[in-house]
Amino acid sequence: MKPGTSSLRLRQRILFGKAIAIGPGKAELLERIVATGSISAASRQMGMSYRRAWLLVDTMNQCFSSPLIETAAGGSGGGGARITPLGEQVLALYRQIEEKTAAAVADELSELSALLASSPPSSPH
Repeated sequence: MKPGTSSLRLRQRILFGKAIAIGPGKAELLERIVATGSISAASRQMGMSYRRAWLLVDTMNQCFSSPLIETAAGGSGGGGARITPLGEQVLALYRQIEEKTAAAVADELSELSALLASSPPSSPH
C-alpha cells in the first residue's frame, strides 16, 4: 500500500427516506451514550454541541419503530440517557453491515488504493 493510503475507508449510511437513520457518527454517538449514560457527556467526547447530539438522537428515534435512546430528566436524582434493547439491536446490525461490506469490497479497496495520489488533499472538498 502506498504511503498515506492507510486511511482509505468505506463509510455506510442507512437512509430512511431523506433521513440518515444510522451512519458512522450516529453509531459512535450511541456507543458513547452507552459508555457515559449521558447525551451531554457523549457529545462532549465527540466534540459536538449538545444540540447537535440531541438532533441526531431525535432523528434516530423517529426513524425506528420505537426509540433507540431513552432519556430521564435531571434533578436531584440526576438525568441521563440509556440505549434501549432496540438501540442495541440496531447498533449491532449496523456494525455487522460495516464488517460484511468491508470484507466484500476489500479487494476492490486494495486495488483502488494503488490508484490514489501519494497523500490526501488538505481540504476534503
